[in-house]
Amino acid sequence: MRDDGVLSKTLQHPRRSLGNRYRSQAEKFLRIKDDNGNNLSWAEQSAKQSVLYDFTNEENWKILIKIKVLRVDSEGARAVLADLFSVLGRDPELMMQLANQDIIGTCEGLLTAAFSTDPLDPDMWWKKIGEEPEEMEAFSERLKGLDVSDQRANVLFSRRLERVRSGGFEDIFLELTRVLLSQRPINHEAWEGLGVVYERREQYDEAWLCYDQAESVFPDSTARERFKQRMEAMVRGSDGVPWRVPSISDRATFLDRLGSLSKPKQEIEIEIIDEMQELGTFSKIDRLRREGKITEAFFLARRMAAEGTEGATEKVAELLQEMEK
Repeated sequence: MRDDGVLSKTLQHPRRSLGNRYRSQAEKFLRIKDDNGNNLSWAEQSAKQSVLYDFTNEENWKILIKIKVLRVDSEGARAVLADLFSVLGRDPELMMQLANQDIIGTCEGLLTAAFSTDPLDPDMWWKKIGEEPEEMEAFSERLKGLDVSDQRANVLFSRRLERVRSGGFEDIFLELTRVLLSQRPINHEAWEGLGVVYERREQYDEAWLCYDQAESVFPDSTARERFKQRMEAMVRGSDGVPWRVPSISDRATFLDRLGSLSKPKQEIEIEIIDEMQELGTFSKIDRLRREGKITEAFFLARRMAAEGTEGATEKVAELLQEMEK
């Protein structure tokens, strides 16, 4: 959690089995605690680990907040809720309203209310909004304004969007997945999901570009290679013109479009610094990094790498490491 740094926000993807194991340990320590509260510290450490390994299981959060109540740790309970709000993409200002207040008596209720409104389980979430057109529209507008740069929030919402896609709302899926990736481009699952939809629509250049991005941020991804094999097999079975990898200019345009999504609207309309005045090959990238605009810097570096700019590949690697922190 933010109070002690135990729970890292660099967690890539949930691991349910480990989360369940640590939650079981926490429950065991709770059962054998004595009147002096011995074993509560062990229970808390195990509960923190359960959330670390699987932030998508509500039971892991519930046992952690329960232990905070037993330890009468109001500040710790507030940190748990703040961490959950980050995962849900909520405005951090909401937690400021609870600053300096004793929330021991209300924190469990606040947690339950958050889950009731915004279930972590994507299937439960889909049941709430999937059959209500107005709910889908509200979700779409809300996501466009959320901060989902937290890796866990990005994973959570990308899995929700998979339900949106399988529910038949492909256009909404495409639009909102691009929003997710503009804030957190190292989500390889989202890149691959986007590629699948483009491929099904026979927009093969866009599909390849998405699979290529997935591999660039997650080298173990085989999506691009499998796509090439499918395309080769399709051409062998027909008299059609062989498909070719998109040109460098097409890749640059694709990355520019995503990079522009990561900019606030006012910055798109009025560029404070004229790009022609930038000095040096990577001066704009360096400026964006200094300003904390890592995502914009990443897409610019990827474009330069696609264009063959010397040293750009190393810049991409540096920015990937920076985004994973």
